[in-house]
Amino acid sequence: MDPYALLRATWQAAWNGRIVSGGSTLTMQVARLLENGRTGSWQGKLRQMQLALVLERKMSKQDILSLYLTHAPFGGNIEGVRAASYAYFGKEPKRLTPAQTALLVVLPQAPETRRPDRFAQAATQARNAALERLAKDGLFSSEAVASAQRRSVSPTLRSFPTLAFHSTSRARAENPDRQQIALTLDASLQRRLEALSAKKLDTLEPKATMAVLVADHSTGEVLASVGSAASMEDLNRKAFIDMTRAIRSPGSALKPLVYAMAFDLGLAHPETLINDAPVRFGNYNPSNFDGQFRGVLKVREALQMSLNIPVITLLERIGPERFMQRLQQSGVNPQLHGGKAGLAVALGGVGLSLHDLVTLYAGLAQGGKAVELSVFQRAPKPEARFTSRAAAWQIGEILSSTPLGNARLSHGIAFKTGTSYGYRDNWAIGYDGRYVVGVWVGRADGTPMQGAFARDTAAPLLGQIFQYVAPQHSPLSPPPPETLIVSNAELPQPLQRFEARDALKRAAADKPDIVFPPSGARLAASPDMPLILKLRGGTPPYAIFANGEIKELGLRNSEVSLGPMAQGFFALSVIDSTGRSAHAEIEIR
Repeated sequence: MDPYALLRATWQAAWNGRIVSGGSTLTMQVARLLENGRTGSWQGKLRQMQLALVLERKMSKQDILSLYLTHAPFGGNIEGVRAASYAYFGKEPKRLTPAQTALLVVLPQAPETRRPDRFAQAATQARNAALERLAKDGLFSSEAVASAQRRSVSPTLRSFPTLAFHSTSRARAENPDRQQIALTLDASLQRRLEALSAKKLDTLEPKATMAVLVADHSTGEVLASVGSAASMEDLNRKAFIDMTRAIRSPGSALKPLVYAMAFDLGLAHPETLINDAPVRFGNYNPSNFDGQFRGVLKVREALQMSLNIPVITLLERIGPERFMQRLQQSGVNPQLHGGKAGLAVALGGVGLSLHDLVTLYAGLAQGGKAVELSVFQRAPKPEARFTSRAAAWQIGEILSSTPLGNARLSHGIAFKTGTSYGYRDNWAIGYDGRYVVGVWVGRADGTPMQGAFARDTAAPLLGQIFQYVAPQHSPLSPPPPETLIVSNAELPQPLQRFEARDALKRAAADKPDIVFPPSGARLAASPDMPLILKLRGGTPPYAIFANGEIKELGLRNSEVSLGPMAQGFFALSVIDSTGRSAHAEIEIR
């Protein structure tokens, strides 16, 4: 603190009737910046003087100067000399020219009235005066000063670097005391994927966004993480939310783990036959996404087609609680709402993040070993296995048998898509011999999208990302020696066909039932509104009749449109493939 400067400032203010000069030392300015106090009141001055005295006792001059350089105002919302250097010149302070250095010297004295992007002339005059002072003090040569004074002040204000915004923000929050934080992110790949995902936003509805996560599953290092494809200013898409960490419904993306457990437990093999027919578990009647039933097919086909009934039938034998334990062993953190896990967890009835799903698939790619993904370089953890090598390889072999669009060597990439209830979340997760990639598409606020399917939104982007990540392509690992690779006929008898336990009540054993419209219903006639008939039970295919007239033959869906119906009374009948029937009489008026 400088008492002589205070006396001078007080005398000048009294003589001129206004403030002519300041009496604050650098330490007092730091005190004001730290407490964000006002400079015009004597009460504020006294507080700053007290804080300045404490700073002088506790800190060195170098530390006080460092505080000033990181908190000084440079116009607008810019604080600190490093931020100002990037905002006005786009580079680190150590790379500044004499002209640029002089401008930053004078800006904190009048940060608003000397802003070069608004008041270039005032900024130029103050800069030139500072250059002359610096030359007088011997810091710059007269030739350097003359050259610097001839340079015009740049009127542009640059945007701050926002590459990997969410990852860097989280890293800073987790390490507040570190001056420099090294991340595993590949800056070139990160930049390309941010540009690619931002371009893909044009194909989505206005409120939708997407997130991308890329990792090396052999090391667990995250190579790219796009928390939101939208720019940070896009409030409509809520780009400030890191959607790689947001908890959402995984849809069908968890089905591979159910099958891997079934292989491990000796319940099934990829060549095992399984029945895709109507089933009932108490009050739970699962159905396939398209409402159709395929009958008897191989387990590998059931996974490739992402059928719901076969995976639910397997999970009923495995047990939802055991499945949840295995999920946690893979390194993810599932979130259950409502307590106990039910059969619906296989279809997305559990909360997971994109980070969680990529972690799970990284473990499958590593032969069933749990992988910890991180943006920090860490020593590898001891091996923790959540499924066998053989089961993990079998899952990869099944998932890689379906071509992935936009990928150069699509048959070498094991991938799975998933669409959650109400089209809220579209997922595509895939891996090759080295990399694992995850894509999520949806609305950040959790509201449904308009009929968006993962195969149309997330899967094409997944293929493009693999073109960026692995242009040379690393093949999947060969099967471990213990893997049983045989045809269905060569399997042991218990594995040739999966049979549900006796306690399972199959709807196929019941006669068909017309769920809607119920018998006795009275419906309003509408030329634009078709009558939707909903069925339950029985054995497809079905035949549908209305007043004895054939409406549909060979139906395998549980729902069918009968088209607009005229006014009158109708006797509806359904007959299944075994000859059992159901009837309902309705009135349309």
